[in-house]
This record gives sequence, structure tokens and C-alpha cells, in this order.
Amino acid sequence: MNRLLMLALGAAIAVGACGTTASDATDTSLSSGNGAAAGAAAQPAGAKTAAAARPVYREVTIPSGTTLPLALTSSIASDTSAVEDAVTAELTRAISIDGRDVLPAGARLAGNVIQVDDSGRVKGRAMIAFRFTSLRSGGERYDVQSAPLSHRAPATKGEDAVKIGVGAGAGAAIGGLLGGKDGAAKGAAIGGGAGTGVVLATKGQEVRLGPGADATTQLTAPLTVRVRVS
Repeated sequence: MNRLLMLALGAAIAVGACGTTASDATDTSLSSGNGAAAGAAAQPAGAKTAAAARPVYREVTIPSGTTLPLALTSSIASDTSAVEDAVTAELTRAISIDGRDVLPAGARLAGNVIQVDDSGRVKGRAMIAFRFTSLRSGGERYDVQSAPLSHRAPATKGEDAVKIGVGAGAGAAIGGLLGGKDGAAKGAAIGGGAGTGVVLATKGQEVRLGPGADATTQLTAPLTVRVRVS
């Protein structure tokens, strides 16, 4: 009898131990599953945040013929600049395509002097020409094809005529005092020649352009730029 009771008690203890182990295993499994599910749920949210923070760009083409309103940010002059000297400028207003600004005011352009002639004697007027070949905007650099710009000094023909006339008049007055009518005629010829000599020996005006000078040009080929949309 005692033996049977002991066997029954041992069987009950064994059953209780098995039940506890099964329950623990079940609880552990559910806990692990819940953790994985929570991690899976959190990961897409983080990915979406990262995607939303990344800027989005698209390419926009500015057509050939578009006017670029520019102001110089460097100085050039017909009597001091040389071919290949650098020239810089910036946009004075934004360039828009389909209602969206694609180049901001202040975007910088760079180029070079392509021709320069200082003031001659009577042979010609001073001039300087330059062209922009690159643009920087939004941290990007672009090659640009633009129309060349040239500036020529104003003509001085009126001033030259006055100088020659003054020389002739002064010569006539001196000749008249010295030798009558014949002296006056000879004096006019001599005086005129002297006046011409003054013109030949005097340089004309130079072309000098400084920061703020108008340098508006046009694109001669389409320009494709990257524009941030979000």
C-alpha cells in the first residue's frame, strides 16, 4: 500500500514538472515572437524617415537663347587686361522655367577675355571682348556656351577736329602778324599740321569695366542643370 502511494506521488510530481516546463517554453517563444514583431514594425518607420530626409533632384534644361542678366564681379580694361585673363559675374535675378526658379540670383559665372585692343593713335578705338564659359549653382559646376560681349571706346572725331582747327587758327594769327596775307596762309598750313600732330600723338579713351558693370549675355546652347524639388 505504501509502495503504491509513493508511486502515485512520484507520478504526480513528474506530471507537474512537465507542465511547468511546457508553460515556460511557451512563454519564452511568445516573448521572442513579440520582440521580432516589434523590431519589424520599427524598421520600416526608420526607413521611411531616412527616405523623407534625403533631398530629391531633377534635371531641367534651360533653352538656347535664354538671356542671363549679369553684373561683373571683377575688373577689366583695354589698357591693362590681356587675352585669357579671368572675368567673373553673377546673376542679378533668378532664371525660371515653368514657374520654378532653376538658377538663383547670385549664381556665379566665369570666363575669359578673348580680345583686347588698347587705345591707338588715330588708327582705331580701344575695345575689349570677353565670354563666359562656366557656371556654379547649388554646389554644382556646369560648362556654359554663351554669346561673347564686347565694349568699344567712344569715338573722338569731334575732339580731333577741334584740335586740328585750333592749330590752324593759331598758325594763321601768328603768320598774319609776321607777313600779312601770305604769312597768314602759310601760318594756317603750318598750324594745321601742328594740330594734326597733336591728334596723332594723343591716345584716345580706354575701356574700363568694374564690379557692377552690366554683362548681360545669352546662352548659345541649351544648359541642363540639377534642381532640388524636395
